[in-house]
Amino acid sequence: MTTENCNLAYTCCQRWASDRSRLALYHEDAQGIRQAHGFWDIQRAANRLSNALGALGTLRNDRVAIVLPQRPETGVAHIACYQMGVTAVPLSPLLSPEKLAEQLIQAEARIALVDNLTLAQINALRPSLPKLRHLVGIDGQAASSTGRQAGVHDWHQLLEYASPRYPMQATATQAPALLIDTGKGQELLMHDCLAVRLPNFVRDHDDYPQDGDLFWSPVEWSTPAGLLGALLPAWSLGQPVLGYRGELDPEEACWLMASYAVRNTLLPPGTLKDIMRAVPKPREKYGPDLSLRTLVTSEEVTDSALLNWMQTELGVGVRLADYR
Repeated sequence: MTTENCNLAYTCCQRWASDRSRLALYHEDAQGIRQAHGFWDIQRAANRLSNALGALGTLRNDRVAIVLPQRPETGVAHIACYQMGVTAVPLSPLLSPEKLAEQLIQAEARIALVDNLTLAQINALRPSLPKLRHLVGIDGQAASSTGRQAGVHDWHQLLEYASPRYPMQATATQAPALLIDTGKGQELLMHDCLAVRLPNFVRDHDDYPQDGDLFWSPVEWSTPAGLLGALLPAWSLGQPVLGYRGELDPEEACWLMASYAVRNTLLPPGTLKDIMRAVPKPREKYGPDLSLRTLVTSEEVTDSALLNWMQTELGVGVRLADYR
């Protein structure tokens, strides 16, 4: 195995990108706008972003904060960082400004990729973030600031003229790839971070992938469970995931799973309890397309009524997994 092949970007995207028919991501937002992206699309966009970040002076081992919800640009940003030998720092856009500033300072992030929800917040914090050189806004709002305020850039303008080709940087298995908040502090993960976790993921989801499998979880891609228990392991196996940007109530979550015929999911116990209360007969209401094959949770479920409901009404048991 070459050192390039140890790179998470190769593991999770580049090796699948030559097959233009292989889907990587279905995505829907709260306005009902649907998209589908292949691994080829993700890789080409990641190449453009890598070149754009390089033009901004990003160097190997620099840290780039990805302060984004579930959306295609989030996956693109991860692949772009990994293939540059840059450390990705996923952060939740729902953090308070104070907590966000604290995380950015601890991470020593040089660049932050943000949406409209966080662009103004982080921009206001920049005097207290001396190491943060650049902000890249992905929703177009930054375009009005570009050229007028140093260090504020628009994603689309940056990528428009960037080359769609990028030579992946050679990385060792123990080179840093991710700096992620585990809830007990930030933990640095290396490019081989899926090596131990992937067999557990495959086991927890009953020899995933099987024909017809599609993975979705409401857990954000800024968390260990969302990244290491959903997006990255699925992509490393060349499988598509469903991403949703926006808040979902229990009925909407069931509708989403039925609409896309989701077969595999990671759901926190609180979400499961909310669904049980709001939709006691989910398969009767949403029909045969609501047909889960595997269900994993990130916390132990001890509620016997909930366990029985999952078995009888969802037709699936639950497994506990820790992807930290």
